[in-house]
Amino acid sequence: MDILKRIKQLVMARKVRFTEKATLEMKIDDLLPEMIFEAIWNAPGIFKAIRSKNPQTGKRETLYIIKGLTLDGMLIYTKGKISNYEGQEVFYVIISSKRSTN
Repeated sequence: MDILKRIKQLVMARKVRFTEKATLEMKIDDLLPEMIFEAIWNAPGIFKAIRSKNPQTGKRETLYIIKGLTLDGMLIYTKGKISNYEGQEVFYVIISSKRSTN
């Protein structure tokens, strides 16, 4: 399955978690969750996929960087992963979410 399509499905179903870092970044930039959802939904593609090591578990994971526009034309940057959480099938976990500088 196309990974961006799967992420968009998870966002539309509100199967999303925000980390403390993402929540703080959103507060600093005056962003609401709905604005993040719009930007992901409107994104034309995944900007970059990177391999990382989870600092909590030490396991390797893929993080997806997405740049998308809100309906008002604001460019928003998100970084997240697809994960299982509390017995739920899949969540898109947003690790970083802020206005994009480029």
